[in-house]
Amino acid sequence: MNLDHQLQGKLKTLRLGGFMETLDVRLQQAQSSSLGYLDFLQLLVQDEIERRESKKLSLRLTKAAFEEEKTLEGFDFTFNPKINHKLIRDLATCTFVEKGEHILLYGPAGTGKSHIAQALGHQACRRGCDVLFTKAVKLFRFLLAGRADHSWEKRTKKYLHPDLLIIDDFGLAALTQAEAEDFYEIVSERHLNSSLIITSNRPPQDWIALFPDPVMANSALDRLSHHAHHLIMEGESYRKKLKPKTSNPYRPKGGN
Repeated sequence: MNLDHQLQGKLKTLRLGGFMETLDVRLQQAQSSSLGYLDFLQLLVQDEIERRESKKLSLRLTKAAFEEEKTLEGFDFTFNPKINHKLIRDLATCTFVEKGEHILLYGPAGTGKSHIAQALGHQACRRGCDVLFTKAVKLFRFLLAGRADHSWEKRTKKYLHPDLLIIDDFGLAALTQAEAEDFYEIVSERHLNSSLIITSNRPPQDWIALFPDPVMANSALDRLSHHAHHLIMEGESYRKKLKPKTSNPYRPKGGN
């Protein structure tokens, strides 16, 4: 067994096997720059910290279950000047998660609500928060199955544990009694404790009509609205910008 293998085995025993990934590069750097022993060790330790943080972030992003990897860096704020980009930048600091505040994103279809919601979720993951993304219809379907097999309480905890829960496309259709109760339960349990981001094509004042019980609706919305940042997404469809430009292969050359 050579020295490298002996060192690798010892590093793995100490759970520092990642040192080997950059050891050769750092040795060359130390030799070429005449680094001192302490500086050399500092570089290796910093490499290990960055590796571990990267691994943790990757795990948080996987657990968040985003539909796509959407980031603020990937959003074209110049496309739609009506969007309150200053508020979005402020929300990206994720202090709203620390305070247990909510975000209500609403406006016409295609204006970038899901992108911004997931991008803010991505920012929260970067800052060490546990995040979960779900479509509203998927959430309700999952909890309905729990009512059938008596696992409702266990399934509900899935939506109560994360620091930030993102519910996308809420209010596409009227809620059943069970769905209304499930939504109320999640809102009331997370209220003042942990954050919600909800996207909808409808403004919050139109959500009341979606509930079979207006009292329950008002109670849920009162909790949400008074502790939420309201972000109205207006303007042209952002999806038009993302649509690939293709020529019509069936159009005859020289045609009008």
